[in-house]
Amino acid sequence: MSRGKCESVERAQEQASTGGPDQPARRPGETGTALELLVHGVGGTTPQEMLDDPRTVRITGDGIAAVFRRADDVDAETSPDDRRRDGPVPEAYVWCNLTSGNGTRALWLLLLPFMVVNLAHWMRPHARGRRRTVRLYGLLVRLAGLTLTVLLVAAACEVALDLAAWQCAGTRACADRHSWLGFLSPTVSDGGWWSSPGRRLALASFVPTALTGLLWYLSRRTWSDYESQQPPARDPEPDEAGDGPTALGRPGFWYGRRLVARLRAAHTAAGLLTVAAAVASAAARHDREPGGPATLNTLGLLLEAALAACAVAVVWVVCRRGRSERRLDRELDERFVRRLPLAALVLLALALLYAGWERPGWESAGRLPGDATFGGLALAQGLLVIVLAGVAHALHRTDPDRRAVLRGLGGPAVAMLACALGGVMSGGVSQRVSDWLDGTGTSIDGPPVLLTWQASVIPPLIVVLLVLFGWLAHRAWQLARAEREAVARDYPDEAQDRARTRRIAYTRAMASLTDRGPRVVAVTSGVTLLLGAAALVGALATDETPGEAAQGTYPFVHGAAETAEALGSWLIGLGFILFVTWGRRAYKDAAARRTIGILWDVGTFWPRAAHPFAPPCYAERAVPDLTWRIATWTRVTGGRLVISGHSQGSVLAAAAAWQLAPSTRRRVALLTYGSPLERLYGRWFPAHFGPAALSSLHREVDCWRNLYRLTDPIGGPVRLPGNHDLGVDHVPLQDPLSYGRNDLHPLPAPILGHSDYQADPVFAEERRKLLARLRPGLPAPRHTAEQPCPGPEAEPGAEAGPGPQSSSGRSSA
Repeated sequence: MSRGKCESVERAQEQASTGGPDQPARRPGETGTALELLVHGVGGTTPQEMLDDPRTVRITGDGIAAVFRRADDVDAETSPDDRRRDGPVPEAYVWCNLTSGNGTRALWLLLLPFMVVNLAHWMRPHARGRRRTVRLYGLLVRLAGLTLTVLLVAAACEVALDLAAWQCAGTRACADRHSWLGFLSPTVSDGGWWSSPGRRLALASFVPTALTGLLWYLSRRTWSDYESQQPPARDPEPDEAGDGPTALGRPGFWYGRRLVARLRAAHTAAGLLTVAAAVASAAARHDREPGGPATLNTLGLLLEAALAACAVAVVWVVCRRGRSERRLDRELDERFVRRLPLAALVLLALALLYAGWERPGWESAGRLPGDATFGGLALAQGLLVIVLAGVAHALHRTDPDRRAVLRGLGGPAVAMLACALGGVMSGGVSQRVSDWLDGTGTSIDGPPVLLTWQASVIPPLIVVLLVLFGWLAHRAWQLARAEREAVARDYPDEAQDRARTRRIAYTRAMASLTDRGPRVVAVTSGVTLLLGAAALVGALATDETPGEAAQGTYPFVHGAAETAEALGSWLIGLGFILFVTWGRRAYKDAAARRTIGILWDVGTFWPRAAHPFAPPCYAERAVPDLTWRIATWTRVTGGRLVISGHSQGSVLAAAAAWQLAPSTRRRVALLTYGSPLERLYGRWFPAHFGPAALSSLHREVDCWRNLYRLTDPIGGPVRLPGNHDLGVDHVPLQDPLSYGRNDLHPLPAPILGHSDYQADPVFAEERRKLLARLRPGLPAPRHTAEQPCPGPEAEPGAEAGPGPQSSSGRSSA
């Protein structure tokens, strides 16, 4: 939009006000303007599609997220054309560029363990009066996130330092096959300067150091783009409660600048210390041998003590109190943010200098010292998850929520999956690199035994998952059969077509499988914990790979162990290729993005409170954007506003509504459709989207209506407790709109599922009712159990409460 148009909009808004920022704005009765703020969902769309007009103008925003209007509606607030007042002025908030971009962003999928453990932080159960226990829950998740960072860098050290520099370069047969390692080999280079074991390690350490630096850079850049976007500051109103039923309404919830900066410093320092310990430990072990140099031995002890002290400082920084949500915390912990990584970097430089010192007669043999690191990390992660489960159970008992997944244990289950992903990725990469370097399988010892065991448990885990998916397929078939009768009842006046009925019933059954996701997570997490424990015990008890440990047993057992070992390694390599390919396709293909986008957008919706290297939180930009737009528009124009949110857009709309001042929130209506607010967020994140939080939102906005379909795998009813549901959930929309061909639909109507809610006539009718309730004049009475939210225009008896359960188990209201 040109500068002239921007200035004309600003002048129009100033004219619509009553004289200035210090004077009261016009009351809604003094303007006929109505605004519908459209917020799209997963996958995104164009402003032209959202506004159904090829000519759109950007009102405010930038190339990443912006608000658009039709060109004819730019001056709607001051236009003398009263015909505009017959319907709302549509505005589109387009935020898809916050979560999508070029194909390189698919590499963020490699940070999936960090994102998953960050999700576990927000999955804690709702609790009453247990602040210390809540803080303990967050502390345990942050510690689990720290172990994942150490595990990732340790895996990079294993590949670069141990397999390449220590084992392969130190073995003539392996170095001969890889000429690029020749200058590091003592035999191939004829004792060259870089052939000393310590210098080889020092040179190879640049790989994990560069990885740590890359993670720091990405976190630092996204921190300045996302976490540093300041929400609107305001003074609390007299009737505003100090602490509402959800933390999403607190002033500092979407401003994690201080915490992410502090965690970034700690995790960066942890990564650098991991590299320094891997380099220094080998040299220190050599110096402690009988006859070793006393001076270097003393320096090694001092260096290891300094590394341990810095590691304690890192853990202390992570253990400090987490987020400051009750206020906008604009401070930064400069002494931690700058000094801690710098101290770790200095220690790394000293470790490289120490390891590179000349040591005559030092040769590399076997594996690099530090095999116990991976075993210690696996044990620590298992213990953290078990303790986290106990804390979550204690929190759930204080305020039980029957809809919360796994009785409040969703967070520990997801944390277990994050640790398993980290372990599998580390073990798989190490095993694949070892197989690539050692073509014969006899020249080098390979990765630590535990990593081989962890890669070997992948095939049995896949077998369990295949059985689980088989059960889901059978369940879907049973539900589809049961839904056929329900489809026939929903279209009583239509001539039945068996193929058409089966297709509709099958779509409903597949959509209902979303509600069985907790079982999948529970089984996967439990089996992963058991298999991980078995792998740890097997590695510690035998100190051999599964194939070697199974020698001398039954031929079937030996063959199964060797097959699992080889197959697990190949599956990891194949999984990485598919992972990146799938991610690139999801960012380029809208259909593929809609398939997996809801999981990714749920993961990146939440602030980075547990792991600073997780993909950035787009809501820390989107929620303040929406809050600014709603608050300023209602204050300047005094007009009526309906937030119309689809899918993930409904979650952003609810979060923005919680951020508004109570007086502004009472002048706003919500229209949500295809919304996962209760079905996904309410069940998986009960502390923030539980029944108490959604009920308060229903009470505090002027009106809220929710539309959903039984064929929608993502959206669902809000299911407010008690009689509050009377004014929120509409009865399930028909999908398809027409069973067969008729005068209105001469061609076959498609099954819409999660898309095109605006195509249903009910959508326009519900929007009209919301706007009528917000019409100028006397304020409409508050909705109660006796009066549905849309007001007297609602059909009598149409929504007298939750309807009967459909055969798929989903409530029809």
